[in-house]
Amino acid sequence: MQKLLGCTTVAAISLAFATEALATEWNVSLWGKRRAFTEHVEKLAELVSEKTNGEFTLNISYGGLSNNRENLDGISIGAFEMAQFCAGYHRDKNPSITVLELPFLGVETLEQERELSMALYELPAVKEDLGRWNATLLMPSPMPQYNLVGMGEPPRSLEEFAGLSVRATGGIGAAMEAVGAVPTSMSATEVRQSLDSGVITAASFAPHAHMAFGTIENATWWTTNLNPGTVNCPVVANTDALNDLPDAHRDALLGSIDEALDHYVDYYTNETMKAWGPALDERGIERISYDVDALAAFEDAVAGPAAEAWIEDMSARGLPAQELYDFATSKLAELKGQ
Repeated sequence: MQKLLGCTTVAAISLAFATEALATEWNVSLWGKRRAFTEHVEKLAELVSEKTNGEFTLNISYGGLSNNRENLDGISIGAFEMAQFCAGYHRDKNPSITVLELPFLGVETLEQERELSMALYELPAVKEDLGRWNATLLMPSPMPQYNLVGMGEPPRSLEEFAGLSVRATGGIGAAMEAVGAVPTSMSATEVRQSLDSGVITAASFAPHAHMAFGTIENATWWTTNLNPGTVNCPVVANTDALNDLPDAHRDALLGSIDEALDHYVDYYTNETMKAWGPALDERGIERISYDVDALAAFEDAVAGPAAEAWIEDMSARGLPAQELYDFATSKLAELKGQ
């Protein structure tokens, strides 16, 4: 009997160790607070846990693991296994995907942004670029065209942007500069204080971020149709951690991305955008719209030169810049049925 009990105990301990060995926990570095921008990551965590019966969990942290501008650095050294970042925060670290931040690229919907990003992420040059940081691109964070919230007297014509201090990153900053504004790059968490203190007069964001980071609380105006572009903010995994996952856990993670993105797009469309108009109305924020001809002239003045400058700059860095640009524009035309 003692021998039987001893064997049973050893078996139970062995089973416990085996079960523990199968459990996987990943730390995920985000910032701010839960919002439309992070809903796909939240959904991914939920799906992965469900599909693995709780054996694989994503522990999501909003700012507790890293500064948002250092998430890619954290991924590179394995400080955490997954993170979200925006290409425009540090274009030198991820130059290949900044092609998606060019002003007036022509993306019209969240679905187009999603499909275009996922296609670009599969290109060898892009994989190699992010591979320098031991990062594997998992999915984008599709956002609508950015517009400006501001304080004080609104710029009622494009000429009135001259001298205006605007928080704008990436290609949006280049577009603002083209109309005489003074673009300033800062992370999302810094914008509200900078706006309220007068360091900047206006801020470019997608609607969810204007609400999440409080830029509308003291604002007086909003541009409805400036639409200079958007930013590309992917979710990445540490490549070594991804490769080290048990097959079942890796399949659960990668096999949940499409569903997570479906949830994201649905949430942004049916929750965020429905709340945006009432949020402006409640605060008495004036909507500023611009003349179609003025916007066309704005696009003509900005889009071509910005693309040419990007191609020249990125080619000098050794990237196949023309090929990346041609791929992005042709893929977008395909998605739009052109």
